[in-house]
Amino acid sequence: MDVVNTHVCGLDVHKKSVVACVMTPETKEIRTFSTMTDDLMLLVDWVKSNGCTHVAMESTASFWKPIYNLLELEDIQVLVVNAKNIRNVPGRKTDVKDAEWIASLLRHGLLQGSFIPNRDQRELRELIRYRRSLIDERAREVNRVQKVLEGANIKLSSVASDVLGKSGRAMIEAMIAGEENPELLSELAQRRLKSKKADLQRALNGLMGNHQKLMLAAQLRHIDYLDEEIGRLDEEIKRRMLPFEEDLELLDTIPGVARRTAETIVAEIGTNMEQFPSAAHLCSWAGLCPGQHESAGKRKSGKTRKGNKKLRSALVEAARAAGRTKNTYLSSQYHRIAARRGANRAAVAVAHSILMIAYYILKRRQPYMELGATYYEERKRDTIIRQSLKKLESLGLKVTVESVAS
Repeated sequence: MDVVNTHVCGLDVHKKSVVACVMTPETKEIRTFSTMTDDLMLLVDWVKSNGCTHVAMESTASFWKPIYNLLELEDIQVLVVNAKNIRNVPGRKTDVKDAEWIASLLRHGLLQGSFIPNRDQRELRELIRYRRSLIDERAREVNRVQKVLEGANIKLSSVASDVLGKSGRAMIEAMIAGEENPELLSELAQRRLKSKKADLQRALNGLMGNHQKLMLAAQLRHIDYLDEEIGRLDEEIKRRMLPFEEDLELLDTIPGVARRTAETIVAEIGTNMEQFPSAAHLCSWAGLCPGQHESAGKRKSGKTRKGNKKLRSALVEAARAAGRTKNTYLSSQYHRIAARRGANRAAVAVAHSILMIAYYILKRRQPYMELGATYYEERKRDTIIRQSLKKLESLGLKVTVESVAS
């Protein structure tokens, strides 16, 4: 097999140690280093002293990040490879053999690195992912509040759409303070809830114990803390997003895509679409394209492949929001697929469309152009007419079709 890269290094990365194998035309050498910073710097110096131009390692948890951060500062091409693409032959599994196997594959040009953005984008990505985690934790805490209220037979959620809105929050705080009179609690209603005071009085007539008041107070404090942290992260992310304001505004023109979703898209894929050969490659990388599994002439499970979970979840959330818009192509696509395949498959399909739209928006620097809710029907007009006639004829009806001048 032809040698593509003459001076290479393969790394088998673990939590406490790194096994490195350097291969050159003159020699092959294997060493083990600790993952402490001093030892990692010795590893980098050793790799440079051997004239290595390419380094490859598995994308093992987050253990690869410190090594990558040091190597990217040097004039060395670093490949972080999916572990399933470099699996060794069974029965030859040791750390030394793994490092040697990675170096051998890299030497013959058989490895393809994962997409690793630059340092600034990686930092932005970590901030946005952490904000998403806090938002999810806040939603879980709100559910816990609801669970405690239900345990006390307080049916506030049956009347108010937002339990922790201004009215709901004031009522819960009053109950924590010891107020038990449903009439007085219902007087705390604001705006639209004022017209539901009779229902509120019945919903707020429960049996709340001291331990439930203690739990609610702790949960409200936790929610307030999460709100403050999310606000701080919003400010930092907004500051880092200043160079990408134009891109965010363009992405915001897509139905269902709000500011936070646009920030997630920019952080996960960047704004330079030249790093993806096509929109289809981007969707495959994100895990939003159908799987392909065919054997003996039969097509089996077509479930989507694994990809970027954070980007996928944000786009699926945007797809469900797009499905609730009025007179849009994406809404029409969602309902058309949901009627045949279900809401979950429809959400993934619309998320796929949103990501393809985002790809061309960022590549062409043009806003989203709405096609309209009837675009698909107009495009498939003859097919729809033919299928409709066939269904009617199967029911024993004879139909004559005439076009009506508009």
